[in-house]
Amino acid sequence: MRRSFLALVATLLLGAGLAGGSGTALATPAKEAPWLPEAASYRLTLFLGNLAPPPWEDIETAWSEPYRGSEFTQGALTWLDSQSELATAPLTAAIGRKDRQAVFAEATRLVARRIEETLDRALSSETPADAQRAVAMARQLYRAFADHISAADPDGARALGRAWLELASATGSTGVLGAGAVAPDRDTMETARAVISDYLGANYLVDSFAPRARLSAIPESVARSGADVDIPNTLPPGSDIFDQDPLPKLVLNFEEQGIDEADLPLIAYGDMLFDSPEIFSGPARELGISCSTCHNRSDINQRFFIPGASHQPGAVDVDGAFFNPMFNDRRNDPIDIPSLRGLRFTGPYGRDGRFASLRDFTRNVIVNEFAGDEPTPFMLDAIVAYMTEFDFLPNAMLTGDGQLTAAAPDAARRGAAIFNRPLAGLGGASCASCHVPGANFLDRKAHDIGSVQPAYDGARAGALDTPTLLGTVYTAPYFHDGSLPTLAAVVAWFDDTKALGLTATERADLTAYLETVGAADAPYEVFDDENTPFRLAFSELTTFASTLDTLLPRKDTRHILLLTDTVASDLAADASTMGNLAVRPEIYALADRLAQVGTAVRMGDWTAANAHWATFKSDADAIQAKAF
Repeated sequence: MRRSFLALVATLLLGAGLAGGSGTALATPAKEAPWLPEAASYRLTLFLGNLAPPPWEDIETAWSEPYRGSEFTQGALTWLDSQSELATAPLTAAIGRKDRQAVFAEATRLVARRIEETLDRALSSETPADAQRAVAMARQLYRAFADHISAADPDGARALGRAWLELASATGSTGVLGAGAVAPDRDTMETARAVISDYLGANYLVDSFAPRARLSAIPESVARSGADVDIPNTLPPGSDIFDQDPLPKLVLNFEEQGIDEADLPLIAYGDMLFDSPEIFSGPARELGISCSTCHNRSDINQRFFIPGASHQPGAVDVDGAFFNPMFNDRRNDPIDIPSLRGLRFTGPYGRDGRFASLRDFTRNVIVNEFAGDEPTPFMLDAIVAYMTEFDFLPNAMLTGDGQLTAAAPDAARRGAAIFNRPLAGLGGASCASCHVPGANFLDRKAHDIGSVQPAYDGARAGALDTPTLLGTVYTAPYFHDGSLPTLAAVVAWFDDTKALGLTATERADLTAYLETVGAADAPYEVFDDENTPFRLAFSELTTFASTLDTLLPRKDTRHILLLTDTVASDLAADASTMGNLAVRPEIYALADRLAQVGTAVRMGDWTAANAHWATFKSDADAIQAKAF
């Protein structure tokens, strides 16, 4: 149930409180600064080139078109034509040959030469302003290499960092209205530039690069040394793992009955797990991706997008090469993220209904799709207990047994008659034969309606689980691959492919019925000055922490640490979104207190752990009224 917030680096905020931790991942992503076109294309090339098999069309597109969400309207190649004297033909030829190593080499040299070209402009600039702009651009280009240099060669990274600072400081200043002008220090600029150029020449402008099993921007000297470098997982430019806006409203069965989640420790712990990257491994965990990243508050995330893993926003290939190479099926088959509302009613699970058990399906997601360690029975019990509390959105136009109420429009009533009418194009069945109104518009079966392109002649792999129609107004696009943008398009597809013979009026009425069935009274969270996103986050996180009342007496080390690692870091990260700035230090202190619980548990000091927990609860109660 994570929120879309700008994050602080919580491990720095918590300081020594997490020093004994396991490298806590945040479920709160941080927004990146924009990328220059050629730097963005380079990082996309590295990311896509590490997929198996490499998506060559996407790699070509990465250089020919702006990355998704770019502030630039030109692709990198067009941008370079207008900004640079460098030749791009060697790179495009390597892409055309689908030569992975050559593409890496040519792209790497191209970015390094662009840095050099831009530094030349800085040194030849006649005014401080021009020099400053050129240095700033060169440093933005250097960003394509920077984090990999830091990981592989920390000493080199520090030397380069000093050189960049010296270079920028030496560009001079135009002063204010002509007063206080400072001329560029050419000697210092030349010296600093030489440090940068020497490093680029030795590591990124070499005649040949060592073969790379994993494409990265680590310095060539490190690559040839054979040193084992831990390159952090990063998402390429154009990625978006922030939550949907507006945020879907969460309806939980127990809450509707007036039961406090803090009184349901198993469910509260499952809620935390749903929100925790710690249950995964590899890229998902490092990047802070959790169940709630894709399934915002039990629904979908229509903005989720990772190049190479998503063909459009709201879709992801969970069995591709990125998240768990062991589970890679080597097929480019991203699926539209499904809603989890009403999950206890919607089995079997998986788009093709391959899992009869929600527990088995959940384990598959954790272990196979996202490379997590084997979950304990308690973890599976908890997360399944939580997810089975997801309910459908209330809809005043529909009764509990799927009948229209007096609030429904006339067009929907006419559409209901069509929905329930046997149709020759459906073999004498009706829409309601599969989407049974009295059974939450489900039949719990799989059907091949012809929406899946057969993988080979005679393939019988097109049967998909019947999806519910409840809440579908808010889950566009439709079909397993998100190929149809609207419910009207769904009606038109069935009419055309099944020769239903509907008139234009009947299509409109049937669409009106689907839109009525799929509507909701309040589909989104409503925030105001008091009910703020942070207050929602604070309430959730302190509820998660409440399960320590059950776990600490049991001295359940594994599950305690999973909780403290998740909640302490997220609490600190979410504090950056508070409107009440005066209370922000108290939130950081509260997060540190929870981290201290984890530190004490790691040391086996249960007395200290209980003392820190008691203080946390007292402080959290005092802060509650100010948490906005």
